[in-house]
Amino acid sequence: MCDVNPEYKETIVYEKGKKTLYLLVLRSIYGCIEAALLWYEYYSKTLQEMGFKINPYDRCIANKMINGKQCTIVWYVDDNKISHMDQKVIDDIICVLEKKFGKFTITKGKKHTFLGMNMEFHDDGRVSVEMKNQIMEALDMIGEDVDLRVTSPAPKHLFEVDDNCEKLSERKSEIFHSVTAKLLYIMKRSRPDIETAISFLCKRVSKSDTQDWKKLKRVLAWLKGTINDIRYFGMKNTSEVNIKCWVDAAYAVHPDMKSHTGGSLSLGHGTLSNKSSTQKLNTKSSTEAELVGLSEYLPYDIWMKNFLESQGYEVKENIIYQDNQSSMKMEKNGRNSCTGNSRHVSIRYFFVKDRVEK
Repeated sequence: MCDVNPEYKETIVYEKGKKTLYLLVLRSIYGCIEAALLWYEYYSKTLQEMGFKINPYDRCIANKMINGKQCTIVWYVDDNKISHMDQKVIDDIICVLEKKFGKFTITKGKKHTFLGMNMEFHDDGRVSVEMKNQIMEALDMIGEDVDLRVTSPAPKHLFEVDDNCEKLSERKSEIFHSVTAKLLYIMKRSRPDIETAISFLCKRVSKSDTQDWKKLKRVLAWLKGTINDIRYFGMKNTSEVNIKCWVDAAYAVHPDMKSHTGGSLSLGHGTLSNKSSTQKLNTKSSTEAELVGLSEYLPYDIWMKNFLESQGYEVKENIIYQDNQSSMKMEKNGRNSCTGNSRHVSIRYFFVKDRVEK
């Protein structure tokens, strides 16, 4: 037997003495994976019907040439940023979208708050980003004073782990996890100077101890002392785009003797993309560590080139800087530059040679 209540769109099914309630959801439930996918498909289809083309290297960016100038829409769920040289074009697009999705909350000009970031667009091609409010929230979450005077976000013994160190209580462990996750969000958007410290602390969230707690407080102390620092990045010349990357590796610095990769990418002003992470395998020499490090970071460089070209920019130069001559020869010549000590290196790390040739 099946009873249907048309007013609430609910169906009650009786099966072998058991009652099961099925609901027809009229609107998407925020936070569900299926809802996010349905929303993306619906919104992106709407933009494509308006003549926008999705960037294949970042599918939450759409572009359209209007009056000889490019209009770009960037979105995260239902937060949008629309840019064009003509304000009227932006107003017309907003009008079309509001007819379909309802009234928007709109801010105009060069200063905006977007996803927790306070952003400002400058006339010289730079963008500034600061997240002072988010940092203050992290300082409140820790629940302790962090009035230390420090000269860097991480101590020299950052990667050292004492297995006999006292573990954090359940409550402190949860706070450690929450604060580290929040700093991870801040780090990627406005404070790349703490990336090395946070990359290590992220690996400690499931086994944090009192030593890790001190390292986290040091990061917070550094942020508190530099809370007014602002991140700047951008292109120096949009008509002649040059990509520059710097990649380095610290050999065997982790307790399991793995090396650490660091990389930065710039378009002329500041650094746009940064990486600091533990390498996934052990290497036998600093040369091998440098080769693995470049292999790990190069995909970011390739993605940036493809992304910019899909946005309509022509990349004139794409240069990677490294400070190890032996690894550079291996990256240029492949197996031909390998000695007997390096013949075991997996072929996957020589894809760099193919990219250099092209």
